[in-house]
Amino acid sequence: MAKSADIYYKVHPWKIIEEGFNKEYALVSESVFSLGNEYMGTRGSFEEGYSGNSLIGNYFNGIYEAAQLEKSGYKGIIDRTEFIVNSADWLYTRLEAEGETLDLNTSEIREFYRELDLKSGVLNRSFVWVLASGKELKLEFKRFLSMKEAETAVQKITVTPLNFSGEINLFSGIDFTQIHHMTGRSMWNVVSKTAEEESLSMLGNTVSTDQALLTSCRFLCEYQSKEDYEEEKKLVRKFVIALEQGKAFEFTKLIRNITRKATEETDKEAFQKKCAENPSILKALDISILEEDNLNWWRKTWQESDIEILGDELNQQGIRYCIFQMHQTYHGADKGTIIGAKGLTGEAYSGNTFWDTEAYCLPFYIFNNTQAAKHLLEFRYLTLKEAMERAKALDCKGAFYPIATITGRECCSLWQHASLQLQASTAVAYGFWHYANITGDDEFIFDKGLPVLIEVSRMLATRGDWSGDGTRYGFYGVMGPDEFQMMVNNNCYTNYMGKKTLEYTLDVLNRCSLTAPDKYGDITGDRRLTEDEIENFRKIAEHMYIPYQTETEIFEQHEGYFNLPHVDIDKIPIEEFPLYHHWTYDRIYRNDMLKQPDVLMLMLLYNRDFTEAQLRSNYDYYEPRCIHESSLSPSVHSILAAQLKKAEEAYKFFGFATRMDLDNYNRNTGEGLHTTSIAAAWMNIVYGFGGMRSDGKELAFAPSLPEQWQGYSFKIRVKEEVVAVAIDRENIKISSDSDTGLKVLIYEKEHVIGQKEVTVPIIH
Repeated sequence: MAKSADIYYKVHPWKIIEEGFNKEYALVSESVFSLGNEYMGTRGSFEEGYSGNSLIGNYFNGIYEAAQLEKSGYKGIIDRTEFIVNSADWLYTRLEAEGETLDLNTSEIREFYRELDLKSGVLNRSFVWVLASGKELKLEFKRFLSMKEAETAVQKITVTPLNFSGEINLFSGIDFTQIHHMTGRSMWNVVSKTAEEESLSMLGNTVSTDQALLTSCRFLCEYQSKEDYEEEKKLVRKFVIALEQGKAFEFTKLIRNITRKATEETDKEAFQKKCAENPSILKALDISILEEDNLNWWRKTWQESDIEILGDELNQQGIRYCIFQMHQTYHGADKGTIIGAKGLTGEAYSGNTFWDTEAYCLPFYIFNNTQAAKHLLEFRYLTLKEAMERAKALDCKGAFYPIATITGRECCSLWQHASLQLQASTAVAYGFWHYANITGDDEFIFDKGLPVLIEVSRMLATRGDWSGDGTRYGFYGVMGPDEFQMMVNNNCYTNYMGKKTLEYTLDVLNRCSLTAPDKYGDITGDRRLTEDEIENFRKIAEHMYIPYQTETEIFEQHEGYFNLPHVDIDKIPIEEFPLYHHWTYDRIYRNDMLKQPDVLMLMLLYNRDFTEAQLRSNYDYYEPRCIHESSLSPSVHSILAAQLKKAEEAYKFFGFATRMDLDNYNRNTGEGLHTTSIAAAWMNIVYGFGGMRSDGKELAFAPSLPEQWQGYSFKIRVKEEVVAVAIDRENIKISSDSDTGLKVLIYEKEHVIGQKEVTVPIIH
């Protein structure tokens, strides 16, 4: 792998620390120090303004804009796309002293220190500002987003004059002028502005999607005088403040952001009511209560989802940062929201969710926050109508889920991805299956999963076709997870996932008919599902073609793959990466080089379907052909390498899993965090070294211990039980916080776990 780490932040088990300000790392740090609470997110930019390279970004889950694309003469190619929109800068601040404006790009500073506390979710920053006259002010900035009161945020600034007494000007307010970088302009129209004695408010509407944001802030500070400044899209209050040498001055800003996503009249009425109630709620906010609630939220969260690594401080910091960001990005507060590829930390990928939400992110939530997992899946149920419209546009029946989406509509304008990739649809089906396999929540699967499964199965039954001799079914003209192979026939991943989807649909239909016949009748009636269709699903599943070479035990990635020209990826010069920037599109497609795992991804998702010999043969064949152009790729290889007892290889691929963004491995952290890669890092430890498998009837563990570690432990939630797993050089120890008789497999032997710890010798 042609990747290397920039170890810039100080290593600490519970904090991300920056000592000294490096302008070259400013954008990266803005991403790394991002805060979020699922409802909203803010990048770690400097609230006081910065004239250097910066992306001031504040985003709300589900607030988006749309753009019309050039209409194509070909059917099925989208002419409209949607993107998450940069919103109001509600942290807006400016500081003036003796005619100088604070700007870390030009001002003289010393003792710069920034710290993100993973235990509390609080971001702190401090430095000394040295004026041209030699006067010095110590400045301390603090911010956090409430995890309990999602619409609420807190900003606190402390100013201490070190060697003088005098006046400064502090400007604070709301700024709707922030540009969305893809469009180069603000995507908001300001509807109204309100200035009260202690507060400011601004109401804005998105320019074309008619969504709304009310941003309000309340100021707590002592001042000599104040004055308000108003522009078309900005409302700012100037405070003149008298400072006394050595005495700290505190300025607190309490912020509330209220959004309206839907545009129906009932939603507008509900929004207006919330806006009317907002002043009294804002006035009642208590910073000490907000801080305590946040600390308690994170304390409980860490008690149930921490991973501890002994003897590896670098990856200890890395994995806790990953867990922290996963909880910040999503925790099930709103069942209508999604996980964007960059979370709420940047504008790359336009805030869209992809198929890796169900394949990579969902396992984290299944085992850490069941309600969040349920809400993620519910988004797919709520957007079934849009998926059915997309299927119709692609000449299919049923539901074709988009490869990239915010609202359920396809947002990818590249037809080879949007029209050829079926893995979003089969990943949705896999997500429902995986959730049910662990939780046993049949009621949810019958109510919300079955309609989705029926329509996805209908799509599979019309998107594929029978071979010329009528003996086998497959999918033609597709693109699998390995996006370097386009318009192929019988992609193994696509066919296998299609087969499993159809089989699971049949299973759920059968169980629903037996245990909830009235519900079965209602759902099949609503979906107009016939017995002939059900029989067709069964016939297709039974005759699905899976390309496989018996003598080598290798699954062929797609028909004809074995005969493609071979590329020795180790001979590709490092300066030619990433290949998309240095090779022509068609050159990438005409050889056996892989962008990311395809067959191996399949063998991870349904791991227990395959023998160890098959796993080894396929790993040894495909791994040397993969260049890992996707940030998700190394974790899959590491997990399977650990299973195959390729310890050195497993650790090599694990090497940047937990620290991809912290160490800027891909040199693009400044665009935002790699949310699904962060989820894959969690999988890398739990599924990789922990050897957990969740695709069988019972949860299974077959752990290994990297020689670089002294031990490690993790916690997962299984059917509302918190299961603790600890591994050292001698044993695996596993227990539960209740005695319900949970059965697990440890090295394929069944054990019943409870509050009394079960100890099993580790197999090296």
